Formats: sequence, structure tokens, C-alpha cells
Amino acid sequence: MRTVVMLAVLAAAAVLGVTAISQSLRPEPDAEHVGPGAYRIVDATVLAERLEIPWALAMLPDGSMLITERPGRIRLFDIQLGLADEPLLTVADVAHRGEGGLLGIALHPSYPEKPYVYIYYTYLRDNVLANRVVRFILEAGALRHDRMVIDAIPGASTHNGGRIKFGPDGYLYIATGDAANPELSQSPDSLAGKILRLRDDGSVPADNPFPGSSVYSLGHRNPQGLAWDSDGQLWATEHGAQATDELNRIQPGLNYGWPVIRGDQTMAGMEAPVLHSGRDTWAPSGLAYYAGSLFFAGLRGQSLYQVPAKPDTEIVRHLRGEFGRLREVVAGPEGVLYVLTSNRDGRGSPIEGDDRLIRIQLSVAD
Repeated sequence: MRTVVMLAVLAAAAVLGVTAISQSLRPEPDAEHVGPGAYRIVDATVLAERLEIPWALAMLPDGSMLITERPGRIRLFDIQLGLADEPLLTVADVAHRGEGGLLGIALHPSYPEKPYVYIYYTYLRDNVLANRVVRFILEAGALRHDRMVIDAIPGASTHNGGRIKFGPDGYLYIATGDAANPELSQSPDSLAGKILRLRDDGSVPADNPFPGSSVYSLGHRNPQGLAWDSDGQLWATEHGAQATDELNRIQPGLNYGWPVIRGDQTMAGMEAPVLHSGRDTWAPSGLAYYAGSLFFAGLRGQSLYQVPAKPDTEIVRHLRGEFGRLREVVAGPEGVLYVLTSNRDGRGSPIEGDDRLIRIQLSVAD
């Protein structure tokens, strides 16, 4: 059962209209799992409540955030004023079917000089579900359509992938699911079950591993988390089948095995995961890197998981069951992580106030 222990309502919240609940959290990593580089969560503050199936967030330079809601809305959380009552944008052609809808969001790495906001969403293409990435311009507090970045990514009511992020090379990376058609993951000609890599205008970089193709890696089932460590190494989380969820170290042009191998299985020409959940189910989604560790959000696992980027300890679980299903995690400054819950997605057990944006304060474990 989830419990939220409210110790104090911040005075500033009443002034600014922000739902901000200070919470001293008791849950610690399992003692036998604490190793070098582990963190404790010393505080969690609920910044916003009653979001409708939030999926991703992007941080603006002043600490404000853009939050996607799967039914098709982009919400603004203003660092001074809190969550705006009205959406910044409602995307009219979003098809909110099953796991599909408005999913990932990313800012151009040169924002605000290049005031571009990218979104990934599901829509109907000739009465068949598909996904696309579209670029908007954020000016004067409003979003306006700018251009199509990539279109006709296979979609379905499940396995749409959806995470988009800019890498340290300045290129846009896009995680796509197998659209409930596993064979597409092994097809180099399909955009499904892949991690894609594009320039900011949607054109294909000359150094992509498959000339003329946006495909960067293949053999994925339903990747929903992307992050780079301090060495510039790309990592991805991926939903497995019948458990065996994965954390993968992504290299250009490599094949990550779905649906041919999973878990500890191996085959020549296919990459096994760095870690997998075995018979457990993490249902991992958003992924962030902070100070030597990867943190990923667990849906079924209802936890924030921590893994050293150079794994030498067992996985650490934080917030076990405290806020229910977790969808997104983004690293902020000074040991702060921002987390989105996903309890209103049809698979959770929502309570009053769900879904939430939560600020997590970390400290190094003793």
C-alpha cells in the first residue's frame, strides 16, 4: 500500500498555488544492496498533483518544466507559479489508445537560442496507429508548429517506445517500440523496435551506422529510457517479455536481440543486456544519469532503481511502493531528481492527488 506522510505544507506553496508537500522518507536501499556510490533519499516534495497520465518532462533553463500528458496535452510547471491551470498546447491529432498518445518531449540543446521543442506522439495514419516526432517553436509563452521531424513510425495500442532525447553529440535519439509485431525489430528497413538518430531538422547524419538510414541500433522490444553517462556512453531501459526487463549499453549498429534472445541467452551478432530483471518485473521507463549512477523509473516495480554506470554493485531500490508506478526521472542540479508517477494509466491504483510531479533530494549513503 502506498502511503504519503505529510509532515508540513510549505508556506510558499499557499502563496504560489503550488501543491508542495514536504515528506521525510523512511525507505532506504535494501541493506544487502548498498554499495559504493549508493544514495539515500532524504526528502521528497510533491510539486504538482492531478496530472492526467504524465509521461515525460523537459526542464527549461530557469528550472520550469514542460510535462506531457498522454491524452495529448503539454503542461507548464512554472518554477515560481507552479502548475498552470490551462495546457500550454493540446495536440489535436493525438490518438490516445492503450499505451499510445503524447509521449516523449525534448528541448533543443541550444535552447533558447534555438527555441525548439520536440514531441513524440501516436496518431491515426490511414486508420492505423503510427507515431511521429514533430518540432514546435516556443515563443512568448506559446508553442507553434514548425516542422515534421520523422513520420510513419509503426504504432499500436502497446509497445510504442516514445522516449526522445538529444545526445552530447547534438543529435536527436528516438526510442521506438516493436508496435506489438516482434519481427519488425529485426528488420533494418522498419523504424519499429529501434533507437533512431537524426539531426535536429530530421535529416540523417552522415556517420549513422547504416548509410542513409535513421537506425542507430535494432532488436529492441519497447525501450522507454535513454541517458548518457559522463563518458558519453548511451544507455537504454527496455521492457522485456515475461519479465527479463533490460538495461542496455547502446553501441551504434548493434543488434540487441529481440525477439531472438532475452535475459541470459546469447547468440553471435546479438548483444545481451548489461543487467536484466530475471523473473522479476521492473517495467522500466524513464532513465537519468547523476554523479556516477543511472536511475530509472519502475512501473510494475513501483520503485526508483539505481545502478552504477560501471556496474560493480547490485541494483538499489528506492521509494518501493511509496508513490506507486513511476514513469519518468530527470536529473536536476545539486543531487535533485524529478519523478513523474503513472497511476492513472489503467494499470495502477490511483489515490487522491494522482498523478504527481515529485522532487527527490539525494545524499550519499553512509
